[in-house]
Parts: sequence; structure tokens; C-alpha cells
Amino acid sequence: MKRIDLNCDMGESYGAWKMGADADIMPLVTSANIACGFHAGDPATIRKTVQLAVEHGVAVGAHPSLPDLQGFGRRVMKITPQDMYDLVLYQAGAVQAFARAAGGKLHHVKCHGALYNMSTDDEALSDAMACAVRDLGGEVILYALSNSRMMQVASTRGVRVAGEAFADRGYSDDGTLAPRGKPGGMIEQEDKAVAQALAMIEQGYVTSLSGKRVPVSPDTLCLHGDQPGAVAFAKALRKAFADRGIALGAP
Repeated sequence: MKRIDLNCDMGESYGAWKMGADADIMPLVTSANIACGFHAGDPATIRKTVQLAVEHGVAVGAHPSLPDLQGFGRRVMKITPQDMYDLVLYQAGAVQAFARAAGGKLHHVKCHGALYNMSTDDEALSDAMACAVRDLGGEVILYALSNSRMMQVASTRGVRVAGEAFADRGYSDDGTLAPRGKPGGMIEQEDKAVAQALAMIEQGYVTSLSGKRVPVSPDTLCLHGDQPGAVAFAKALRKAFADRGIALGAP
């Protein structure tokens, strides 16, 4: 039986500003990537989101970002490998502390936005990220883009890695995510997202925006919590998985 993790970016509210439908989505996913305060989130939001995940038996993950609240972590910045290490360890350490306080533990780290994209095929940044995850504790998993250089680098550091694919994002020919602003960069049709997810899981490929079949080997599938139809997408994915005999569970 095939098995897949369904992860979602969550905890992205900040102060009086609300983002996503975390309470509705949490029961539908198996792991949560929780914003750490640098692109979204704040201490109270981290605490509440971690507690919600623990209550639903959802794996708790940290979702560190570049320090970019105004740009939601999606603007590229020039950083050194040491900056990468410090950013990941600092932010993930905060989520790890809240998880411990809630009776749970930090399960994984998945970088957000530009930080994720910048490090995907950058060996030095990937290595610094892997070192930070390693230093959080031997059981913490790194979520990295499927078949990316980041996965290879992390493995050499002895870090357990889960290859990630995206149900609601378009792909470029090289297997990276297409820019959000590009036509097709965000998939807004529920049936299209489900079809893409099933092709990745069952057949090992995703069709790029140009029509090329790109190999993927997903262990975890991402659904963005800030998508307007995120709850409906999650329900549709779960139904499709149940119909196809695909089991759900965190790595």
C-alpha cells in the first residue's frame, strides 16, 4: 500500500491579522509546518497552533523564514551559510520549545518561501540548513523539495529527509516550483490539484507548465493553508487517497 504525508503551512496569523483556517484544516492533515514569527506568526499563535496539532495527533513542524514580515518571506535576500544556520536553529528551536511544553515534540523542519527556494539547489545553504536540523536532535526530519540537491546534501550529514511535492503549485521543467505570479503557478482548481497529486504519488511524475513530465518521489505532499479553498482541497485529496487505497501518515 502506498503511503503519503499531507502537510500544510499553518500558524500564519499575526497579532490581529488572521490568515488561513487552521482549526478547520488541522483534522484533515498529518503534519503541520508552523510559522516561527519571521514571515508570520507570533508567540501566542505558535503556542495555539502547536497545541491544536498535538490535540489532533498531527506532527509538529517548524516553518522558518527569512526575516521578512512585510513581504511574507517571499523576497530573496543575500545571506551566508552561517545566516542560514542561525535562522533555522533559532526559529525551529522556538517551535521545539512550545511542542515540548504541549507534551509533544518537534517532528520536522520545512523552510518557507524564498528561504526554501534559495536553498533547494545551493549546496552551501543546504548544508547549513541540514546542520541546523541535525543540531535540533537526531529524530528531527528535514522536508525538502523532491529530487533536489538539498536532499542529497542533507543525507550526507546524516539528516533524515522527506521528499516534498506540491499539490497546489505549478512546476518548471527543472523540477522547481514555478513563480506564484506566473500563469499556472498556483493551482486553484480542486480537480486539477487532485489529479496532479495522484500522478505524483502513483506514477512518479508531475507535468510542468510547458507539458514536460518531471520525475518526483514524494514522501510528503504540501497543501498551502493560505489558499482560499484549502479546506475543500484537503477533503478532496483525502477522499481521492481513500478511494485509491493510499494511506495517510507522517514520515
